[in-house]
Amino acid sequence: MSLGFEQAGFDVVAAVEYDSIHAAAHLFNFPNCAVLARSVVGLSGATIRRAAGIGNRRVDVVFGGAPCQGFSLIGQRVFDDPRNALVREFVRIVQELGANYFVFENVKGLTMGPHRKFLEELITTFQEIGYDVQAPWRVLNAASYGAPQDRERLILLGARRGLRLPDYPLPTTLHAGGKMTSASLPVGPSCADALGDLPDAEEFDELLESDSVKMTRGNDLSDYGAEMRCATGAAWHLGYRRRWDQDQLTASARSEHTAISRRRFAATIPGKVEPISRFFKLPPKGVANTLRAGSDAARGAFTSPRPIHYLYPRCVTVREMARLHGFPDWFRFHVTKWHGARQIGNAVPPPLARAIASAVLKATGERPERPRGVIALGATPLLHMDMSEASRYWGIPIPISNRDRKSGTRKRKQEEIEALFQRKLSYA
Repeated sequence: MSLGFEQAGFDVVAAVEYDSIHAAAHLFNFPNCAVLARSVVGLSGATIRRAAGIGNRRVDVVFGGAPCQGFSLIGQRVFDDPRNALVREFVRIVQELGANYFVFENVKGLTMGPHRKFLEELITTFQEIGYDVQAPWRVLNAASYGAPQDRERLILLGARRGLRLPDYPLPTTLHAGGKMTSASLPVGPSCADALGDLPDAEEFDELLESDSVKMTRGNDLSDYGAEMRCATGAAWHLGYRRRWDQDQLTASARSEHTAISRRRFAATIPGKVEPISRFFKLPPKGVANTLRAGSDAARGAFTSPRPIHYLYPRCVTVREMARLHGFPDWFRFHVTKWHGARQIGNAVPPPLARAIASAVLKATGERPERPRGVIALGATPLLHMDMSEASRYWGIPIPISNRDRKSGTRKRKQEEIEALFQRKLSYA
């Protein structure tokens, strides 16, 4: 969401993230944004303003999502269920900051069955604190906004009473490989468009021990591939350019599959599910299935079921997941497959976020200019820290159990991480 809003023309000045690993990745990619690595519970709007250094300036929009789990209290006001506390905190933060607009995103399941009652109560609560909510609410699919992935998200758009309500963004692309329903929209990018120019990670032995390697880029680019590489100035949209090494293939640590698994993967028909692993095989002319995050260590450290590459008998890399999500190649993730996949699977695809943010921007009547200058990305040790190190960096308790990576490069990164602690990088 941060990247999409920046690309639309907003300055993202503060981010709240409880997971210390994710907070470090956000700081790396958005070094000029204040990161509050803590729970939103008890966090005041005044504290956010101080961290962001904005004083009493107007806050245009608060955006984000929070888990909703309390749906079992039949006949009672489920909005007051303690398990839904984080959603109540989101409403409170919107109110305390006096934001002109808000964007609340969540899973499609919130619109179904008994969950629907909670959604209706959430809308009523926003109205009670002085916000109008665009009706009817909408579930948007990232594949309709230029991402090669079938991913649906509930989006609520609200405005402080008296301000113009944003309209939901109209679709910009048709699903690649889907049924043609309108001749007026271009067909969106396919899996082949997203991944076809990336080298096969298994060509590089270095990626057994590292997540990055120097490479020679080819020139056989789809329009989507060119955007992911930021090959043109327009690919940055209205966001800040980053200083990055275009010849470095990142987020591409290899997986070691057995020969039996490879035979099963190779035999699976694209667009179908491999019957033993239940992994989906990407269709080259279609879109990916919904990319999942997996679980944290407190719930078994379950790695997300990454889909099978349409061409190679292996699961896709984190970088290939990022391409399918709409993250450009300069954007970095934690170096492990586990955390990197969690970061992508939990994220809103940037093309969808950009479309939503553009709709909010249109309602404000503002006309942002493309920023000048180039931003340097953060310190790379931020992407190498395990959970205990990241929590130590932020000075917070470990939020989830630690699971270390199995890599010979792990020890070699310790000195860099210790140097990062010593420098005490500013994150405000």
